[in-house]
Amino acid sequence: MSWGTELWDQFDNLEKHTQWGIDILEKYIKFVKERTEIELSYAKQLRNLSKKYQPKKNSKEEEEYKYTSCKAFISTLNEMNDYAGQHEVISENMASQIIVDLARYVQELKQERKSNFHDGRKAQQHIETCWKQLESSKRRFERDCKEADRAQQYFEKMDADINVTKADVEKARQQAQIRHQMAEDSKADYSSILQKFNHEQHEYYHTHIPNIFQKIQEMEERRIVRIGDSMKTYAEVDRQVIPIIGKCLDGIVKAAESIDQKNDSQLVIEAYKSGFEPPGDIEFEDYTQPMKRTVSDNSLSNSRGEGKPDLKFGGKSKGKLWPFIKKNKLMSLLTSPHQPPPPPPASASPSAVPNGPQSPKQQKEPLSHRFNEFMTSKPKIHCFRSLKRGLSLKLGATPEDFSNLPPEQRRKKLQQKVDELNKEIQKEMDQRDAITKMKDVYLKNPQMGDPASLDHKLAEVSQNIEKLRLETQKFEAWLAEVEGRLPARSEQMRRQSGLYDSQNTPTVNNCAQDRESPDGSYTEEQSQESEVKVLATDFDDEFDDEEPLPAIGTCKALYTFEGQNEGTISVVEGETLYVIEEDKGDGWTRIRRNEDEEGYVPTSYVEVYLDKNAKGAKTYI
Repeated sequence: MSWGTELWDQFDNLEKHTQWGIDILEKYIKFVKERTEIELSYAKQLRNLSKKYQPKKNSKEEEEYKYTSCKAFISTLNEMNDYAGQHEVISENMASQIIVDLARYVQELKQERKSNFHDGRKAQQHIETCWKQLESSKRRFERDCKEADRAQQYFEKMDADINVTKADVEKARQQAQIRHQMAEDSKADYSSILQKFNHEQHEYYHTHIPNIFQKIQEMEERRIVRIGDSMKTYAEVDRQVIPIIGKCLDGIVKAAESIDQKNDSQLVIEAYKSGFEPPGDIEFEDYTQPMKRTVSDNSLSNSRGEGKPDLKFGGKSKGKLWPFIKKNKLMSLLTSPHQPPPPPPASASPSAVPNGPQSPKQQKEPLSHRFNEFMTSKPKIHCFRSLKRGLSLKLGATPEDFSNLPPEQRRKKLQQKVDELNKEIQKEMDQRDAITKMKDVYLKNPQMGDPASLDHKLAEVSQNIEKLRLETQKFEAWLAEVEGRLPARSEQMRRQSGLYDSQNTPTVNNCAQDRESPDGSYTEEQSQESEVKVLATDFDDEFDDEEPLPAIGTCKALYTFEGQNEGTISVVEGETLYVIEEDKGDGWTRIRRNEDEEGYVPTSYVEVYLDKNAKGAKTYI
């Protein structure tokens, strides 16, 4: 099966077919090129997606990625990044192994095709030239034969005519002989050219054209093989990255299997554990007995031993429990609400909104329960210094020793701070070692630099290391105190922590029978009972000199309000109470029901009638 023998007369069709084959090859190259662009775009999108969901450095989100599920998600993002890299490898390999190679081959194929068809056209032109020569010699032979025949007829006519002279007859005879000779010469020339043409034609159709068409056939078959090999390479490029992609997917599965729900639950405990003990049981208050209320185990006045008599304070104690000597001043400071008041109910009718915006009405808490709730609040405030610190925390100040945090959270923060300081120390020490080595080099090779120029930098780094070590010791002391490795902080360490104020008196510094723990909570110490008596008397002197705030008017409750937050008081619709402090612009009015019950209610829930003669009262319209 050869194109030279089977398609000897299909030169033009073969030319069109081979050009179509080159077009198909170029189309395949374009297809692979677009595939590489898709792979690059896909890889870029995958990388952007992975980067988009990566936690930002030095952010709160990065701290949240300590859970195993989040770590697995991070591993998935990293594996997807590697997955994207494999698609980039596919694009690169297809470009280098297919596109570049085929583009070079197409150029070679075009040159080969052009050369083969050029040879074919030369053979065609040669056989056409031979054919034209044959036709020309044939026509000349035919013409000479006709001329010789006419000359012979003319001679015979002249020879038969008796009136023609002998000279004319001889002339005609000579002319006929010349024509016959010319015919013979044309015949010989025609015969020679005919033989030559037949030979050339045989060579053309049996040698030249088969050879040229065979080359074209081989060229076309190589093109077909080449495009097949490229398709195999196309598949192999994909197959080569499948094991790595499989490893990426295996990594995602492994990350998913590494998720430990128990560990994550433990991390939640470590993240939010306060370290406080749950509040104790509330004692039953027997109102059938004389009005002598008990307090809970968490109350400040309760001693550790059961049946132990209550501590008696100084002469001005008046049977009250410190630090609640002056409720109208201290309780206002501690328990006044700091959130905006709730809006009034849509309807003033009790049937429309029976309990207002709060939860269903509950029985009013006794004042002692309020005291106990205050004493168990976090952080507990048992002395004026702690009270001052609590107020500063509400104003946004953060203590250096994180004493505003619960014990466990404080320990974590202190440990984190110690680790950061140790890293900074190590960094400074590395810098010091580098400067020392450089100084040694300068000493050995003075031409490289002046060793004395590094002394200032070396002293500065050493000073920084010393500062960081002192800072680390301070935080390690606080950390050890939190973890119970050291006793309570000494006076000197307290001053280093910056918690002491220059205006604090020695009496306040020794306040309370409760020892302040690093987390802001307190533990009772029986050995400090004597200090309680002295301090309670002093504290009582400071707060008990003032009289209770006088009533500046009355108010009527328009709606029922359930005072469930610290510093608030519950009222019933239609109830009349005393106003002891008007609204200061925060939406709350301070009222009193009796000597033991006072607090804040939303101003929009009551109708105030101020006494114009009362001191500091304003007129309400």
